[in-house]
Amino acid sequence: MTALLRYRFIYSLFLFVPNIAHAHVGTGEAVGWAHGMLHPFIGLDHLCAMVAVGMWAAQTGGRALWSAPLTFLGVLALGGLLGMAALPPVVEGGIEGGILASLLVLGVLIAAAVRLPLAASLALVGLFALFHGYAHGGEMPHSTSGLSYALGFMLSTAALHGVGIGMATLLAKTGRLHYLRLAGVALFGGALLFVG
Repeated sequence: MTALLRYRFIYSLFLFVPNIAHAHVGTGEAVGWAHGMLHPFIGLDHLCAMVAVGMWAAQTGGRALWSAPLTFLGVLALGGLLGMAALPPVVEGGIEGGILASLLVLGVLIAAAVRLPLAASLALVGLFALFHGYAHGGEMPHSTSGLSYALGFMLSTAALHGVGIGMATLLAKTGRLHYLRLAGVALFGGALLFVG
C-alpha cells in the first residue's frame, strides 16, 4: 500500500465529521443522531474498545474479520435497547466492570495474537457489546429519538471498527505486526489505569 493510499484511507475517515458538525444539536431528530454519533467518541474506554474489536478481528482473520464486528453491532443494539428501557443491570456496577473487562481482555488478545475458535470469538465480543450498548442506551438524553440515537452510535461504532481493521491490515501488509501487539499492551495498560 502506497503512502498516498494510506493518507486517503485516514482522510476518508474524516468524512463523518461534517455530519456531526452540521447536526444542529438541539432540534428534532438531529439531537438523537448527533448524540448517538458522538457517544462512542467521548469516552476513551468506548473509543479504545471499538477500535480494538476491529484490530482483533483483522488479526484473527478468516470469517472473524466480518462476523466479529457485525456480531458486536447486533448485540450493541440489543444492549442499547436494554439501557434505553432502563432495565437495571444484574450486578451492581456490572456495566462499568464489563466495559473495563473488555479493554483488559481485548488488550491481552491483541498483544498475544490469540486466535480463538469463531464461536468463542463471537460470544466474547457479543458479551462485551452488551455492556457497551447498555452504557450507550442508558446515557441517551431523554429528549432524543431512540431510533436516531441508536443509528448514530451504531454508525460511529462501525466506523471505529473499520479504523481498527484498517490499522491492523496496514500494519500486517507493511510487516509491522509488532506495533499491533504493542497497541494491545497499551490497551491493557490503559485499562489498568481505569482500575485505579
